[in-house]
Amino acid sequence: MDNPSKHWSTMTETGTVVGMRILLICYRLFGHKGFRLFLAPVILYFYLKKHSIRSASKEYIEKITPFLPESERIKLTPFRHFWMFGEILLDKFLVWMGQIKPQDVVFETPETFQKLEASKRGGVIVVSHLGNTEICSAIAHQLPDVKVTMLVYTKHAQKFNKMIQRTNSNAAINLIQVTDMSPATAMILSERVAAGEFIVIAGDRTPVNNGGRFSIVDFLGAQAALPQGAFILASLLRCPVYLMFCLKQNSVYHIYMETFSDELTIARKEREQKLEEAVALYAKRLEYYCQLAPLQWFNFFPFWQINSQDQQVLVDNHTS
Repeated sequence: MDNPSKHWSTMTETGTVVGMRILLICYRLFGHKGFRLFLAPVILYFYLKKHSIRSASKEYIEKITPFLPESERIKLTPFRHFWMFGEILLDKFLVWMGQIKPQDVVFETPETFQKLEASKRGGVIVVSHLGNTEICSAIAHQLPDVKVTMLVYTKHAQKFNKMIQRTNSNAAINLIQVTDMSPATAMILSERVAAGEFIVIAGDRTPVNNGGRFSIVDFLGAQAALPQGAFILASLLRCPVYLMFCLKQNSVYHIYMETFSDELTIARKEREQKLEEAVALYAKRLEYYCQLAPLQWFNFFPFWQINSQDQQVLVDNHTS
């Protein structure tokens, strides 16, 4: 049984690069229907064997249920939650293989996309583990001049990058593995943003290293820890910040993008207050989009658990 007190980054990944390759081969050999048949026992296995993951799913469903209409509540079960994860996994393969085209995606808020393209400025795009982040590659197809770099916190990033390139040499997303935001990494990102590129970073998982900064905010009616990293990065780069959510609705992906800030500048004396406000506002927008696609939230760990170590880091951040 997995230890529920572990940080999300120390938990065993349910989809390693090797596993991804096997599933990709199954899809290529047997197509969509064959893939689903192969996926069913895999999902059932994890549902039955991974108690901590199932518990995390149940906790999330309990949190989101009061926010939904009565007619939608009956659809929310941990097994449906697991199955949706498998469905989204297949869609990730289709993205990597270049089989999801712009015409397969509905670009909501077109005015934001037009603004992004017309500004010729780089920026930070904050995403989450809600929906299918890989669909953001569709931005590159919709806006050919836009280049995207995704920051990830997994040791598999380089292998993942190579696998994507082998699957589709025209893949539009570069992955950079970042455990700590070193000065060298910050310099690289600064140069890319200055050149008009966009940095994609998740805003819904606390930092891998214990010294990372985060805020305790209200999310789905309870206190949860969300990272400040995306907003700290944007304030250092003095660039626009966008929020993006890619949700599957009625078998079609809808990409929602909204402007969070045209330029996030934070004075040193009000730094902590402004960061707290930014994270709290992001939590509200994440909460809103969770209600649009409640089964597409894929943070399978004790999200609302705030242990004593987290509390100490929070105190240290406020007093530093």
